[in-house]
Amino acid sequence: MKTKNIFQTTAGFALLTTLPLSLAGQQTTASKPPVHHSTTPSATAPRADAIKLPANIPAVHGVLKTEYAMRYIDIKVGTGALAAPAMIYSVHYTGWLYDGTKFDSSVDRGTPIQFLQGQHRVILGWDTGFEGMRVGGKRRLFIPYQLAYGETAKGPIPAKSNLIFDVELVEVKDPNAPRPEPAPQQ
Repeated sequence: MKTKNIFQTTAGFALLTTLPLSLAGQQTTASKPPVHHSTTPSATAPRADAIKLPANIPAVHGVLKTEYAMRYIDIKVGTGALAAPAMIYSVHYTGWLYDGTKFDSSVDRGTPIQFLQGQHRVILGWDTGFEGMRVGGKRRLFIPYQLAYGETAKGPIPAKSNLIFDVELVEVKDPNAPRPEPAPQQ
């Protein structure tokens, strides 16, 4: 089975995801959230000394652990501009809890939201979840609570809630681009 791997490091969080490509386009109805939290070593866990490193990096011994992982499915691959870091993203979204409760949707309101990527103005799962997308792309994000609102309740979202978002990248703009000159008034 083919898989798609993601590895990102953001704000001290290491995210590693392996998702079967056969899930692309399928509705996911997981009864358990896609969060991997390892606190005890297992016989099948990779060992830290099994990772190939350059000779100048000293070896360490122990069990390599994954704290949590964010998963996603690309629903539609976009053809527009790449979602570059530190840009203003315009995004349509619908968010659900794992029990199926829809808690918010810009699609229902008919107006996308905008945020400056990487400035912690949105949940960490959003700051990292658009990486590799292009304008016009649609993606389903499976965000563990550690990359969402953590142990705090937020409006209709209970504490420690794993979230599912369908997102569409509508536009990417440079926040430092010069503003267009206003048309002269006559």
